[in-house]
Order: sequence, then structure tokens, then C-alpha cells
Amino acid sequence: MNNENSIYLELLRGCDEVLPEHELLQKIKKNKPLKIKAGFDPTAPDLHLGHTVVFNKLRQFQQLGHEIIFLIGDFTAMIGDPTGKSITRQPLTKEAVVENAKTYQEQVYKILDPEKTSVTFNSQWWEKMGAADLIRLAGMNTVARMLERDDFNKRYTSGQPIAIHEFLYPLMQGYDSVVLNADIELGGRDQKFNLLMGRELQKQAGHEAQVIMMTPLIEGLDGVKKMSKSLDNYIGINELPDVMFGKLMSISDELMWRYIDLLSFKSLSEINAVKKEVSEGMNPRDVKIDFAKEIVTRFHDKAQAEMAHTAFIDRFQKKQVPDSLELQTIVCSPTTTLAQLLKQAGLTQSTSDSIRMVQQGAVKINGEKISDAHLILPLHCTYLVEVGKRRIARLCLDSESL
Repeated sequence: MNNENSIYLELLRGCDEVLPEHELLQKIKKNKPLKIKAGFDPTAPDLHLGHTVVFNKLRQFQQLGHEIIFLIGDFTAMIGDPTGKSITRQPLTKEAVVENAKTYQEQVYKILDPEKTSVTFNSQWWEKMGAADLIRLAGMNTVARMLERDDFNKRYTSGQPIAIHEFLYPLMQGYDSVVLNADIELGGRDQKFNLLMGRELQKQAGHEAQVIMMTPLIEGLDGVKKMSKSLDNYIGINELPDVMFGKLMSISDELMWRYIDLLSFKSLSEINAVKKEVSEGMNPRDVKIDFAKEIVTRFHDKAQAEMAHTAFIDRFQKKQVPDSLELQTIVCSPTTTLAQLLKQAGLTQSTSDSIRMVQQGAVKINGEKISDAHLILPLHCTYLVEVGKRRIARLCLDSESL
């Protein structure tokens, strides 16, 4: 296999879809630095591992010598991306956007080389645009075309309101690619419509159209729902080393391979070699430990990764906790309290016993001592629950069927 094809296959790794795929190979064969764009609206201060799937792909391009443009949509964030939303999003204040943008820059540099990363804010050109410019941009597309977009179509057919400014969002994101003259744009698979809009507007502007590369939305700790802070099934890249390590060790063996494929910096050949070792009898736990150390080292350092590993061993193996606790699915309602949950999971004899154990400080969830017996845990998430020194379970909370 020649070097170009090897690079091409590595770049395709972890991508859901590349459009058009043949153009990506053509651009690589030009053997010149390409402009690689990825845009992020700073709608929240903290990023999680799900966000880093795109960052990792940017890192690959960066190591190949291409120009990375990390676009912070500080202007478009005040509109709000309607992608996947069933209602109009509340716009953020400029102050909140600016504050969030600062943390984005700090966090992305844990993966990308700051000396080789161009950080750009789209307010640089949007704040200079007048009403006439925006009208001309709006004239480049039709309402029918916008309604081809899945979330807009669902809202329209179900009678849910769509604000006019929401139609502007994909146009504005697409126009960013025109301004930056992007060769390739990266984004999650839910961004397909917006990414294709960039290609369309570039063509209308007489530019060479960008290739779009879509990455998957990674599942959270439950292995079902996409990673999300609102679902509390996430691993934040600013979390403490012990917490990050423990969460990674709690995932299933099946989900472990998914995470490794999308998040590890090991090469495809290295990963395939490890998969072969596991098929020949190697304990998946050892692979998970190695992966957890890799991730903690990336966002902290090697020493803290080793300390997190040691703490994990002290906490679990010295308590004679099994290497891999069987995941129990507990079906409960959104109003089930912790006291009720502990009884239902067989960790206590009664709800009053649960309350007593909480009051004694004997109940921990994901390593954190809990003081409220009436706490309601989010559903569709996985938790490591300890009651005293000997009762421990890994629980996945599922909702009651209607």
C-alpha cells in the first residue's frame, strides 16, 4: 500500500460519511497544505469526550502538515444552532458566549498544537455585515430547500413553530466556509445539512467546494444515548483524574472498543493487534486500563494517570470487587428516589434501611458520598453504587414503559 492510500485510510478511520469521498483523495494527492475547518458554537463552558472525536481528526490533519482552522462561532452562538431541536433555542448573551469561548480555547489545546492552530471567531466578519448582505445571502436558498432538512421538516409537519432566524443559521455556517476558503470541513453527523450548505455556497461563490467529513456521535457511559451533560452519561475533559479513570473503567467491554476506535491515538494496526490478543485470551480489563491511562494522560499527565490507576486498584481490587461487575438494569420511574432505588436493587432491605445507610455516610455513587436519601438520579445512565464496604453494584437505570 502506498503512502497516500495509507494516509487516506487513516483519515477515514472513525468517519460516518465523507462527501464526496473521491474528492478527499484528490485533495490529499495535491501534496500541499489544505485548510481544514471545524466550527464550534460555545454554548456551554465544558467539553466532554464526545466533542473530542472531531478534535482528534483535526489532530491527524495537523500532524500531516495541514492548516487547522478552529472556528469559534461566537456570533452564530447568539442565534443558536437549531440542529436536532424540536423547539426554538433560547439565544445566549454575548457575555456568556465570550466566557465559554475562553474555556474552549484552553480545552482544545490539550489535543491540538497551539502553535499550529488558527483560532478564528466568526464575529470578525459577521459584525461587519449589513442588512443588504444578509438579504443577498438569504436569496441564495429557498424555503423548500430548508424544509428538506429533517428537523425543520418534522417541526413543520407537526405544527411546531420555526423562527425565521433559524433558517439563517445553516446559511451563516455555510458562509463561514466561503470566507475561510475551506478545503475540508469536519463536523458531527447531525451537522450534515449545515456542512453541505458550505459546499453549495462555495460553488455559488466560484470557489472549489469543500469536502465534508462527518464523525459519529459517541455513546455515553450507558452505551445507549449519545454522550451528554444533560443525561449525566458523559466524561468531561476537565474532570479529576480519578473520576475520569473510574468512569472509563465502568464502561462495557463492547463500548470500550467503540471508544478506542474513536478516541485512542493508537494506529489502526496497533488497535487490530490488541483486538487479536484479546481474541486469543487477553483480559479486556487490561486493555481498558491501558486506554484509561492514555486518556487521563492526555488531559492531565502520565504521573496523574498512574496515580489514578493505583487509586482504582486500592479502592476496588483491595476490596475484592470483581474485575468486571455485571451491569444490572433497574426499571424505575423518573421520580424514584435513591432510597427506593437501593431497595429495588437489593442493596438494602428496605427504604428505611436505605435512609439509615445514607445518613451514616455509607452510600457512594461513582465514588462520591451521598447525603440525600431522596436524591433522584437521571435515567438512562450507568452508576457504580456502594453501600458500606461490601455491597456494590453497577446499575443502569431504565424508564418504565408507558
